[in-house]
Amino acid sequence: MIRGKNVNQALAILRYSNKRAALGIEKCVKSAIANANESAEKANVSVDPDDLWLKAAYVDRGPTKNRRRVRPAPQGRAYRERRHFCHVTVLVSSDKPDAQATTDTKPGEVKTAVSKRAKRGGAAAAPRAKRAAPKSETPAAEDKPQKKASKTGSRLGSALRRKKKTDE
Repeated sequence: MIRGKNVNQALAILRYSNKRAALGIEKCVKSAIANANESAEKANVSVDPDDLWLKAAYVDRGPTKNRRRVRPAPQGRAYRERRHFCHVTVLVSSDKPDAQATTDTKPGEVKTAVSKRAKRGGAAAAPRAKRAAPKSETPAAEDKPQKKASKTGSRLGSALRRKKKTDE
């Protein structure tokens, strides 16, 4: 909802959003802006807060320490619920999102599309294993003997063969 947007746009979206988590995320974005200003001042670099944009924003699952609750269950029992904390990550950058895309590619070179998972980083960006080719396409699969059918499958098969013979 707010990824890749200007910081002021993101704060406006969060302020008027009808989501329960919007208030907490708005606080995190404001904190990220303040942290960017502070670290820029320490590095003796001037950063305008209005020129910042959100590079990434995501929520990960956190620990459950001391967040166990009890929910009533039938017949006087109780179910234990483990309520999780969450980690909100907001990355703020002063680089222009459009300028970065144009400087990465050379003239005449086509840039491949990057998925949302790869942009987000972390475990979601890890490459997935390629699917194996279907058995019909591989010639080696035809040479191997096929496995025996299960007992119930062989019984059904033999019963169907007997029925076909009697019908003919």
